[in-house]
Amino acid sequence: MQALFDEALALGRTLMEPRAVLRWCAVDRRGGDCLHVGGVALEIPDIEHNWGPVEHIAAAIITIGEPIERRVADLWSVRELPLAMMLDSVASGAVESLAEYVNDQLCQEGAAVGLRVTNRISPGYARWDVAGQRQLFSVCAGDAIGVVLNEACYMTPAKSISLLIGAGAAARVDHYFSQCARCWMRDCAYRRAPARRSIKVGV
Repeated sequence: MQALFDEALALGRTLMEPRAVLRWCAVDRRGGDCLHVGGVALEIPDIEHNWGPVEHIAAAIITIGEPIERRVADLWSVRELPLAMMLDSVASGAVESLAEYVNDQLCQEGAAVGLRVTNRISPGYARWDVAGQRQLFSVCAGDAIGVVLNEACYMTPAKSISLLIGAGAAARVDHYFSQCARCWMRDCAYRRAPARRSIKVGV
């Protein structure tokens, strides 16, 4: 198993094309579960309760590109199933790590100007309907990095993540460890271990 993982990891590193696009915007108006940003209404359940009074948002789209997905498909077609599954897992881990890296950069940018930065959320998680992808892409389009959204709100390349964070002087900062630890969806069967430390901003 270790040898298979090492092979998949080495192969994945040659195929990944990590890219990200992001945009900071001022929040024009807040109202309950809706943030109004540049003419776009982002309707996110419990957002005011969980984020507090955010003054800015940053939307981002990240991807590791299509080559690794094509190689996984090729491996499936020739029945190299163990390597195909391991390479797909490597790709999933890589895109999640890239999202964490971008999230950390956003936190640092906020901290540098005295703003508290919230946890990241994505359409399809924490009760935010996946249809929210359309509004998020209206704020930050994925064209610049080759990420497109279809009618079902499915992103291509598939190993892509869209995310949103909030920032403000009195924004609520959740635990900073993993996406699961910062998601307020209760009783999730796939939740990982909780965070053991919190980000410290302006204190």
